[in-house]
Amino acid sequence: MESPGLPPLPDISDMKRQLVEGEIGAEEFFCVLVSTLGEHRTYRHLPDLLHSLRHGHPALYGRIMDIQREYFLQMPSDLPTYEEELQIAIALSLEEAPSSAGPSCTIQDPISNSSISFAEAAKKSTVLNSNGDQKPSTNAKCKNTHDDLTTIELSKNLSKLHTADHLDNLYTGQPEPEDCVLNCDGRDVFKIMSPITKADKMKRSRRGRRKKNSSVPKNPVLVKPVVVWFRRDLRLHDNPALIAALELGAPIIPAFLWSLGEEMGQNYTLATGGATKYWLHHALFNLNLALAQSYGSHIVFRVNDSCADELVRLVQETGAGTVLVNAVYEPWLKDRDDLISETLKKHGAMFTKYHSYCLYEPYSVSTEGVGLRGIGSVSHFMSCCERNYSSLIGDPLDAPTSLPLPSCWPESMELERLNLAKMPRRKDGTVVDWAATIRKSWDFSEDGAYTCLGNFLDNGIKHYDKESGRADKPYTSHISPYLHFGQISPKTVLHEAYFTKKSVPKFLRKLAWRDLAYWLLVLFPDMHVEPVRPAYKSQRWSSDLSHLQAWQKGMTGYPLVDAAMRELWLTGWMCNYARHVVASFLVAYLHLHWIHGYRWFQDTLVDADVAINAMMWQNGGMSGLDHWNFVMHPVDAAMTCDPYGSYVRKWCPELAGLPDEYIHKPWKSPPSQLRRAGIALGQNYPHRIVVDLEERREQSLRDVVEVRRKHCEYVDKVSGSDMVSIPDQLLALTLGCPDGDDDVIKSSTGQVLLPVITRKEFKYKTLQPDAKDNPYNTVLKGYVSRKRDETIAYMNERHFTASTINEGAQMYERRERTTRIIEGLPQMRDPRNKSRRTPSGDPFSTIPPGYFHLAN
Repeated sequence: MESPGLPPLPDISDMKRQLVEGEIGAEEFFCVLVSTLGEHRTYRHLPDLLHSLRHGHPALYGRIMDIQREYFLQMPSDLPTYEEELQIAIALSLEEAPSSAGPSCTIQDPISNSSISFAEAAKKSTVLNSNGDQKPSTNAKCKNTHDDLTTIELSKNLSKLHTADHLDNLYTGQPEPEDCVLNCDGRDVFKIMSPITKADKMKRSRRGRRKKNSSVPKNPVLVKPVVVWFRRDLRLHDNPALIAALELGAPIIPAFLWSLGEEMGQNYTLATGGATKYWLHHALFNLNLALAQSYGSHIVFRVNDSCADELVRLVQETGAGTVLVNAVYEPWLKDRDDLISETLKKHGAMFTKYHSYCLYEPYSVSTEGVGLRGIGSVSHFMSCCERNYSSLIGDPLDAPTSLPLPSCWPESMELERLNLAKMPRRKDGTVVDWAATIRKSWDFSEDGAYTCLGNFLDNGIKHYDKESGRADKPYTSHISPYLHFGQISPKTVLHEAYFTKKSVPKFLRKLAWRDLAYWLLVLFPDMHVEPVRPAYKSQRWSSDLSHLQAWQKGMTGYPLVDAAMRELWLTGWMCNYARHVVASFLVAYLHLHWIHGYRWFQDTLVDADVAINAMMWQNGGMSGLDHWNFVMHPVDAAMTCDPYGSYVRKWCPELAGLPDEYIHKPWKSPPSQLRRAGIALGQNYPHRIVVDLEERREQSLRDVVEVRRKHCEYVDKVSGSDMVSIPDQLLALTLGCPDGDDDVIKSSTGQVLLPVITRKEFKYKTLQPDAKDNPYNTVLKGYVSRKRDETIAYMNERHFTASTINEGAQMYERRERTTRIIEGLPQMRDPRNKSRRTPSGDPFSTIPPGYFHLAN
């Protein structure tokens, strides 16, 4: 039993269960116990902790006691002697006893029989750190300085101890004379219990006389600590780096290093915007809180211009021999990791990375055996993964049950000093709290991620397949920011979806799109600033910054666009359908460069991700590998995502008084209706910044055609598709040279070009630039008849006459379909909500005979 006043012994029942069931061995159990309790407490209390095993599992109990006996017999020669250990015990008891002020006093040194102060006795005492080196027990770096008043009062009570016999009696639990009872203001100081026998004393005395160069085996438990560098893996569950550190059996030092210059990237990458830094601040706060509450640990925060230099400094301060991280895949961050690995290797430390941020590691995906046709599409990417990826995804890992703590913590700065959530100030000194709504809208913790996913799997996923585009309904998961910061792993999302048997393919396909984005960023590292299709570098764009500012502020005069942009600014998020709407409006109707949209999203989205944003904006800006085969109309698209106007009424409250038929086009509302709704266009709600949408859309097509005709060397003469230059790495993988054989790649003269997915209306307009018709028009008009269809469905269920008519109509359709099959006639087209954009006999549906061409 632990004596009163000592910190309580930890509950090791779960460890004992694992020991009995054979999940951990006796040696591993003993090592973890010593790392957790320390050597002295393990020596004193191990028999009591294993009392339940003594009768139930005597063989196992005997094995652990043998390990303990062998361990303490082979301790290094510079361990404290028995008398020094008694001084340590007294010093520890005085540290933890309650106290009040009093006069100074001394205690009797049992070795020299001279009077010494309590502070001097504490300084003479020695303990071992995690590396086996001696250090003072009152090291200022490792613990706070003890209160001087407490020292004076307690040392006064020690003045009655005169001989080592008294210390022996106290240490072994023997009764003391009345005048030797320690107390402080009438409160008993806890006694120090010890199982040490006289034989143990003799053994320790003999060990104390050993030579310094004695060839005693090194203590296997006194291993170097391990630094776990948290980055975009701010979670305890399914964290491979954290579990790997735990398996090493060494003290774990969680750390977070911040270098704004390195994280931002180069060439205006803007990898860390204001919203993402604000989320990161709160995510770190919650992770630090979880570590403290669950394990008594905490994160060491550091800021430096170079993470490599700061890691070297941290390793030298702690004596750590290993740094463990979960990999990040941005090219500039991978280069930084490679530099860190080489730097730490020179300083005798290992740098180990684990894979968890994506389902498929981007640098391991190969096109061998699949080819390059269709690259950029998620179907092609999944084919590559299924054919060439060797390792299985596996199941998510559980959170650790305990974490070994270091005996000495390195210095750490406050989280606020990282300036992640610093708010701007006005000239008068007041703070501009632009993140107030973001705080109210999100739970920044790891538990918040599981709550969002659980709510979606319980309620939203049954609507996701057909209604995922509804901005007015909670039919999306809202887990994208948690995935970005690693507060939930994609493996966990996949596992939970399958476990609940609600694995809607459309939802899980989003995880494949996420992995595809990172694979493309690896292949095209400048994708965030340079068009993937070379010809589109010279495309004409508008320079009207007033249009850009109106788009950013949600003041375009188009309610759906304005509602989405205001939601983005206030909450840092918008659904995927709304992102397509605002992107199409910026590119196809305002003629503004897609880079403006990318940079604004990077600054305002809480889930801003370089790979995903760059891929989306490249495709929407017509220069990506997978052209969007659609353009969202800013008015008609509302019939799909906001058919009743509730989304617009929430984020554009000045329009709340308009009826449903005018909520998305207030300029068509009668003046009397506008007056009743309290709307004055141009005053409390802006006029439309562009009016003739069809003409601006046609101008966008003409700009693309001009680029294609100007750079015909990048247009395939057979299929009419755009062509892109293949990266050497991709070509090597396709040709079966995973190591990038330079001889194979450089043997060709010229640039290797590959036909890629191209929108059919671009091909048509390139061949017939003066044609007024456009049979391949990609503008989506939305589900214009959605309300009518819902009304008919309701009447068919409730009204007898309507249901009878509906049954008759269905019977006629079945009879007509059967008759046409028998007579060999083509089937009738279903006119309900199914407009055919591609006419029959499409000349652009032919597959190109060649996969790539050589351009001299």
